[in-house]
Amino acid sequence: MTAMQLLWTYLFVIVGGLLIFTAIGHILYQKRSPTSMMSWMMAIVFLPFITVPLYFIIGIRKRESKHAKSYVDFHKPDSHDAYTLDGSTHTILSILEKNGIPPATRGNEIELISSSTEAYERMLEEIQRAKHSIDICTYVFQFDKTMEVILEALTRKAKEGVKVRVLLDLVGSLGAYFNQRGFKALRNAGGEVAFFVPILKRPFQNYINLRNHRKIYLFDEERLLSGGMNLSNEYMGADDGTKRWEDLMYALRGPAVNDFYSIFLNDWEYATKRSEKQDFEHKEAYSGNQIVQVVPSGPDIPKDALYETLLNAIYNAKERIWIVTPYFVPDDNMVQALVIAQHKGVDVKLITPKESDHLLADLGRSPYMRELDEIGVDVVLYEGAMLHAKAILFDSVGGMVGSVNIDNRSLFLNYEVVTFVYSEEFMKNMEAWMKNLMKNASRGMEKPSKFREAVENIMKVFAPLL
Repeated sequence: MTAMQLLWTYLFVIVGGLLIFTAIGHILYQKRSPTSMMSWMMAIVFLPFITVPLYFIIGIRKRESKHAKSYVDFHKPDSHDAYTLDGSTHTILSILEKNGIPPATRGNEIELISSSTEAYERMLEEIQRAKHSIDICTYVFQFDKTMEVILEALTRKAKEGVKVRVLLDLVGSLGAYFNQRGFKALRNAGGEVAFFVPILKRPFQNYINLRNHRKIYLFDEERLLSGGMNLSNEYMGADDGTKRWEDLMYALRGPAVNDFYSIFLNDWEYATKRSEKQDFEHKEAYSGNQIVQVVPSGPDIPKDALYETLLNAIYNAKERIWIVTPYFVPDDNMVQALVIAQHKGVDVKLITPKESDHLLADLGRSPYMRELDEIGVDVVLYEGAMLHAKAILFDSVGGMVGSVNIDNRSLFLNYEVVTFVYSEEFMKNMEAWMKNLMKNASRGMEKPSKFREAVENIMKVFAPLL
């Protein structure tokens, strides 16, 4: 070995050692769960030169820098719109309020939409009705036959003078990012399309792991569509025989829409670096009877309000906890909460696809699902199309629906948004939808082979990294 080779080897070892030391120091410095800390540190020990770069790319959350996304500044509801639940009823509102989440509001109308065709028709209807503005934020956007129709509708409205803004996540809509010719007509008509946040534009300030997973479809700042459905033919479209994923969308009208507007503007400003004053002048008299609370989560929210609220709701449950999620890779705290709820006699149901579209997620979830199945939790494995909906029912207190999965990425990394609804009518509709899912499902976990069990246990160690 020559002197130059020795020098480069020496430098490689020194730099590598410094990076490993820095990564481990940062892991210990950050407020992480012991499980997450051990997972990262084990990965660094076994695969240091792969794991350390990955940690600095995808392992850091809620970090501060001059390029960090600012916290969402919410519009304060009028006094007659704000609503406070009786303190003896539940502690959800108290936890959310202390975490800076806007209060629940009365006067809302909310409607569940479980049909992909109905969701598509409702989207086109709302686009056609729009008179002032259309603001769209989604994770996945694909140029296909469904989006061709929606893009044409958006382009027509832009030509009519309606303000059209489309915000897409770069990772979820990677194909659209590298082939933006499909947006040419919309842009020529005055519409705007932006991506959250282009890697190539700010390669050293961008945090690729912190993705925008929110689905916000706003019309005239008064009407909203949201839930789990992205914009592609896989999620919604015409009744043409296409087999689409099982998902959930909801239509909302009322003062709670203002919170979605605040969230969208914060996301839009971060992606485009253009600030804009919030405008709530189009407000009409609200006549709905639903009590709704909008709960965003992610790096633009100071604390883990949603996670705390879910844990609290599970611990306080007296009758039932029914969870629908496509991906179930919880942390130890949430598993323990579900175990305790089951031991208290609470009706705990976990409704999830028998096989999801991600093999690693399926391997990572299985040990947790087997643990719950063994103590009597009703593990319901949906056997229809890929189940992508996310929803939870808490006793007779209320329900939650939105974009968040029960996994590490959704709860601690992604930008997400859910809606809590404190309404008997809403809970009845959601319960009916969940019971319909259970008609096409099997119960319980099959005993795995020795090889699969070994693989699952290995994946459980690295589950916090999924």
